Amino acid sequence: MGMFAVVSALDIDMSAIEPTGAEPVAEVCYRHSDRETGVTCQRCDRLVCGECAAQASVGVHCPECRKSNKQKVYSARSLPGDEFYVTKALVGLNVAVFVVTIVFFGATATNIGREALEYSTFGPLIAEEFELWRIISGGFLHDGLIHIGFNMYLLWRFGRELEQKLGWKEYLATYMAALVGGSFGAVLISPTTPVVGASGAVFGLMAVLVVLNRSRGIALLDSNIGFLVLLNGFFSFRAGVSLGGHLGGFLVGLLLGAIFFGMNPGEGPILGAGSKRLVLVVAIGLVLFGATFAAATTWMSPLF
Repeated sequence: MGMFAVVSALDIDMSAIEPTGAEPVAEVCYRHSDRETGVTCQRCDRLVCGECAAQASVGVHCPECRKSNKQKVYSARSLPGDEFYVTKALVGLNVAVFVVTIVFFGATATNIGREALEYSTFGPLIAEEFELWRIISGGFLHDGLIHIGFNMYLLWRFGRELEQKLGWKEYLATYMAALVGGSFGAVLISPTTPVVGASGAVFGLMAVLVVLNRSRGIALLDSNIGFLVLLNGFFSFRAGVSLGGHLGGFLVGLLLGAIFFGMNPGEGPILGAGSKRLVLVVAIGLVLFGATFAAATTWMSPLF
């Protein structure tokens, strides 16, 4: 494939820096932004006021979950996603791939190397050789220990919270849709540059959490991820970092966050939890997969 510059995403751990002196934000009903409440739906964890809460055999249900006519009862140790199996599996898979590239493909602790780069997300070979697997494989490769270390830290931090809130199926579909969205952004903005890294998927998870906080009336800088979002956004513009990968994943995350939680307090989600929402997320991922191939075949000049 020749010598190509490796594009590696850089995420900085600033989790210890949080805003101080901010006024606590009241938690309000997801349908009535003027009503404070501490009650959450037993199934989907939405905040509900007395009018919206419907008593279930265990806890209360919100109107959306009540419409499904399905009753699920969870103990404190059996909440959806409580064991974080998917997050653990994703971290394990990324680490395993990293070790394989070092042992068998000439990568090092500081450089992915030419052989492993042959599996990167790269527009010309996606288009000319029909190597569609590159749209996925690039998201599991990393350019050294620092690269994978930051990405896996953020995946572990964001992934556990979302896996518990969404359940493992929607969470896995969200991760993969954001990963493909990152590939689409990378091919669209820098089609002739090979790209590696899980940052597109990680940025997607981060965006979903941004929307979740916004739906609860929590401003970005008042949240516990505000500085992470701003700093990672800043570093996305540095040389050697895939701006397209970061931006693509983040925009997909914003879209999925709106579907899951709604963009503003009181709006509620676009779709309640259930099979239809899972199908929609999978469909978005498939559309993005096709769009990435289309971009690779028709767009061979960088957007920026």
